[in-house]
Amino acid sequence: MVKKQSFEASLKELEEIVREMESGDLSLEEAVKKYETGIKQAKYCNDFLNTTERKIIMLTKDNEGSLKEEIFKDDSNDI
Repeated sequence: MVKKQSFEASLKELEEIVREMESGDLSLEEAVKKYETGIKQAKYCNDFLNTTERKIIMLTKDNEGSLKEEIFKDDSNDI
């Protein structure tokens, strides 16, 4: 499981993992471990973005054509 950290910190760690893997300096075992960590970081970032997107206020028109704000309700217990 990915340790609790900010989205920015997770993204930075993911970028560092990519750089390390692209360098070609890792052993196969190290590369596999980095890959596994990278997949977890990518999932965390993706889940965070999806949750945040669902929380954004949506502008909709009511029956009279006026704009109103609605908060998209998040039914999950995510982030």
